[in-house]
Amino acid sequence: MGKFLKWSVISLALIAGVLVIAFNILRSNTKKHSPEQVVEFKQDDLELSVFYNRPYKNEREIFGALVPYGEVWRTGANEPASFTTNKNITIDGKKLPAGSYTLWTIPNKNEWEVIWNDKDYGWGITLMEGKASRKAEYDVLNVLEPVKRTSKTIEQFTISFKKGSPILFVLEWDDTRIEVPIEE
Repeated sequence: MGKFLKWSVISLALIAGVLVIAFNILRSNTKKHSPEQVVEFKQDDLELSVFYNRPYKNEREIFGALVPYGEVWRTGANEPASFTTNKNITIDGKKLPAGSYTLWTIPNKNEWEVIWNDKDYGWGITLMEGKASRKAEYDVLNVLEPVKRTSKTIEQFTISFKKGSPILFVLEWDDTRIEVPIEE
């Protein structure tokens, strides 16, 4: 019985090792196609940052196809985007307390819902269905913003901040641009 137990433990350890290696290879390959990016914004004593993964268009139809209309999107690839602010801010007239949030969106043809959620989700999608794992009960702030069309195609998903009053939090990909106004 001791030999059987020993070989069972060794076999399980080998299987676990192979799974860890396979996961790391898979993760490395997905990051290659959708690299990580950190965007930082500083104005006076306000500091904002976003961590996200930047998928490419690669001749695909994006919104309404790869990213379906009316469904929650983890806003990028690989894992949910994260948004951090060191101060309380106002987003499109609504208060967002200082802190770190996961960032989700629900794209539609004419407007997007942009969502700040205070739960961390790891990968951001369910394994079996491939659907976003966001839980609405953890939403801290939701805003609706109109879709603007770009004059040129944006090949890689891009998040940026534009200085001004208000500050604009910008999401762009393909021919779509969303501008979210932020004030201190």
